[in-house]
Amino acid sequence: MQILRPKDKAYRRGIESLKRSYEADPAVRATVEEILGAVAKEGDEALLRYTKKFGGPDLAPYQIPVTPLEIAEACNALPAETRKAIDAARSNVRAFAKRSLRKSWFMKNRQGAITGERFDPFQRVGIYIPGGTAPLVSTAVMTCTLAEAAGVPEIVAVTPAGPDGKVHPALLAALSRCGATEIYRVGGAQAIAALAHGTKTILPVQKIFGPGNSYVVEAKRQVFGKVAIDLLPGPSEVLVIADKTAKPDWVAADLLAQAEHGHGSQAILVTDSEKILTGVEKAVERQTKLSKRPAELAKALKNTKLILVEDMEVAIRIANEYASEHVSIATDAPGEIALQLRTSGAIFLGGLSPVVGGDFLAGPSHELPTGGAGRSFAGLTADQFQRRTSVVMFDEDSLRASLPHIETFSAIEGLDAHGRSASIRLKK
Repeated sequence: MQILRPKDKAYRRGIESLKRSYEADPAVRATVEEILGAVAKEGDEALLRYTKKFGGPDLAPYQIPVTPLEIAEACNALPAETRKAIDAARSNVRAFAKRSLRKSWFMKNRQGAITGERFDPFQRVGIYIPGGTAPLVSTAVMTCTLAEAAGVPEIVAVTPAGPDGKVHPALLAALSRCGATEIYRVGGAQAIAALAHGTKTILPVQKIFGPGNSYVVEAKRQVFGKVAIDLLPGPSEVLVIADKTAKPDWVAADLLAQAEHGHGSQAILVTDSEKILTGVEKAVERQTKLSKRPAELAKALKNTKLILVEDMEVAIRIANEYASEHVSIATDAPGEIALQLRTSGAIFLGGLSPVVGGDFLAGPSHELPTGGAGRSFAGLTADQFQRRTSVVMFDEDSLRASLPHIETFSAIEGLDAHGRSASIRLKK
C-alpha cells in the first residue's frame, strides 16, 4: 500500500502513474493469436487441448455441454437463502434492464419520406463467466438477465470447470434461473474462440459479453469484427473520494472489497483530510487480518494508494483522469461531486452506498469499463443486446420532393448512376 502526500517527492510521479490505458502484453497477444487460430481450424480438438494445457479438466467432446440433468440437480440442491438472493438480484436487474431497452420509432422527414429505427434482440449471444478462485454467481445475474430481458432467444454461457470437470452448482443454478439456454464447461481464450468461430459442439454467436482475465480480454479484442463485443473489462477498480465526514472503517471496507478480487485489482482513496487518510490506513490493516482471502488481498494491496489532496477540486480532477470502474463518494455533499464526474463506470453516492450493493443487487449491471476505458465507454446495458436497423420508405410525392437534392449530391460526387436510380422511378 502506497501513501502519497503533497509534500512527498514521489507525489507528482505517483499521481501521474494513475493514468493508464489497455495495452496487451506481447506474450499474451501472441498466445491468444495462436489459440484463436487453432480453434478456428481444429474446433473442439483445439478447444479441449488448450483447456487441459492451461490447468482445466481432461474432457471428451461429449462432455463440453453441461447436461440438463446437471442443471436440474443444481437447481434442486440450491439452498433457499441462495435462491432468494439470486431471485432478488435478478428481479432488480431485470426491472432496470427493461427501463433501458430502446424502442423502435418512426417519423416523416421534411420531404415526407418515412424514416425510423427498429431495435431487435440479437438472436444468439455468448456470455463469459470467469472461474478461478470463486464462483461468480453475481456475474451470471448481471449478464444473462440483461440478455433475457432484451428477448435474446439463444443465450450461450461458457465458464471454466474445476479439475473434476464440474461447474459450481450455485453458478449453474444462477445461469439457468437468469435465462441461459446453453451452458458449456470451458473457459479461457479458447472459449472465446469457440464462441466467435464455432466448433462442432458450440455454434458461433453474434456478440460476446462478459469479463475475464488478461487472456480472455485479449481474445475478445482479437475477435472483434468477426463478432461484436460488449467491452474489455479487466481487473476490478474502486476510487473513493472522502472528506472529513467519512467513516474510515467504511472506506477501508470498500477498498478491501474490490482488492480481494486479487492480482491486478486497484483500490484508491483520494481525500483532503489527513485524519481520514491515517484512519483508513489503520482500518485497512485491521480489516485485512479478518479476510478469508489473504493471498488475493496481499497481491492487490500492492496496487492500493491512499492519496492526500489539497482540496476536493483536485480530488475530482484525479477521479476524472483515472476513470475508475467504481467511484464511491463519501462526503457531506456527494451529489455536488457526482455532477462533476465524467468518466466513472458507476457512482455510489454517500457513505451508506457500498459498492458491493451495486456488485450484487441494486439493478445496474456490474460489468463496467476498467483500465481507463471509462473515458470512452459505458458499462453493460440491456440495449447492447439489441441490434439497430434503420428503416426508410418513400412514396411518389416524397421521392419527387427529394430528387433535386439527390441529383445535386450525385453530380457533386460524380456518381451519375446514383441519381439515375432515383429519377428512373419518376419517369412516365
